Amino acid sequence: MKNRSLAFQIWLVISGILLVISLLLATLFPSALRQFFTDEIYTSIENEQHILKEYGLPSRSGEYYFSNDENGPSLRNRTVDHILLPENVDISYLSSRVLPQDFLRHAQELAQDQESTVERYEKDLGNRTLFYVISKVIINDQPAFLLSFSWDTYRNALASALFKQLLVVMSIVFLLSWIPSIWLAKYLSRPLVSLERHVKRIAEQEWHEPVALDRTDEIGKLGSSIEQMRQRLIRKEEAQQTLLQNISHDLKTPVMVIRSYAQSIQDGIYPKGDLPNTVQVIEDESQKLEKKIRDLLYLTKLDYLSAHPVDHELFSLSELICEVVERLRWSRTEIQWDIRDDKVTIDGDKEQWTKVIENILENQIRYAESSISIFVHRKIREGIDIVECRIANDGPPIEENVLSTIFEPFEKGSKGEFGIGLSIVKRIVTMHNATISVQNLDKGVSFTIRIPVLQAKP
Repeated sequence: MKNRSLAFQIWLVISGILLVISLLLATLFPSALRQFFTDEIYTSIENEQHILKEYGLPSRSGEYYFSNDENGPSLRNRTVDHILLPENVDISYLSSRVLPQDFLRHAQELAQDQESTVERYEKDLGNRTLFYVISKVIINDQPAFLLSFSWDTYRNALASALFKQLLVVMSIVFLLSWIPSIWLAKYLSRPLVSLERHVKRIAEQEWHEPVALDRTDEIGKLGSSIEQMRQRLIRKEEAQQTLLQNISHDLKTPVMVIRSYAQSIQDGIYPKGDLPNTVQVIEDESQKLEKKIRDLLYLTKLDYLSAHPVDHELFSLSELICEVVERLRWSRTEIQWDIRDDKVTIDGDKEQWTKVIENILENQIRYAESSISIFVHRKIREGIDIVECRIANDGPPIEENVLSTIFEPFEKGSKGEFGIGLSIVKRIVTMHNATISVQNLDKGVSFTIRIPVLQAKP
């Protein structure tokens, strides 16, 4: 069915529902109608009995009680007849043009065994059904029974007629159900066709036309999701273009320096005064170029790792920080280090956390004037147990326009340098369900990493 048109599927569903309802009605409706008309017949008989009792009963049993007096009230309904039966007297003398003698005797026996004052009965006589009610009455101070009865002359016929009309109506509704099906299919398929056209354009990278549906149902929510996806793809495309431009610019500078200095050496010219100092410039630029390439490769690696679970292991964050500090402090030996920690252990990928600490400390060393402080401790923040690592320097503050985007790739700093180190930090921290923030101090800049205790243990 899924390969059929939407109109056919909707028609099939509506037809199936109508068919089930029709089958239920075909099963339940006749019996419900018969029961309803049966109750109506009994009610009519009991009402006639009540009227008969109000106007008085005959003085002896065995009489049909009705009046043909046009001036008086009519006590006999055309479909209800009455007969009085004695309680303990042989009724073989009774004769009836309507009821057989055996039935009257049977009715007398039922009445004698009857516990309630009024009781309903039903009996098939020949090819017809007789509904009758027996009431206990008093005639001339003697107990007797009032038998009131009516034949089933219209119940089955009326139920059958109504049922046939119902079948005709259900058949017409069933045949014409394709009309609302087509309307509903068009109502539902019109926005779906529009969404299909938009998605096809997005698949062909033509995503500059907005997706707008003036509705708030599930289809409208689908359109909103597609619009969000389109906007994200646009931002991603713009970010990729910016990334490529920044990469080409960032890699071009050291390459140009290396080539120009190498060409100068070949020409016997030493821009730094002598050969060792000139070669050292080439070495420094080569190291910068190598680091940028490593960061680019690592950023690509994180794109792959983000789709896979993090490899968790327990390790000491304090020891990791000390190891990284010992490797990096040689680059600026004049910097004073202040390290205070609570000797905490965290749960995560040690290689990735090493990259986080390295990139942050390299950034701090580059901008610090004389000191770098590192504080690691466990605390309760907003009701959550966390490990907090704060790394600060006493260097210049970060520009306000850069502060909010400093973790974006190739953000330009105060020294005019592009980099992706902090973007790598942000990616790794997020992958470990932790957070990182940066703020300017009275003197210097501070980076704060907060790791939930779910990933941290004391």
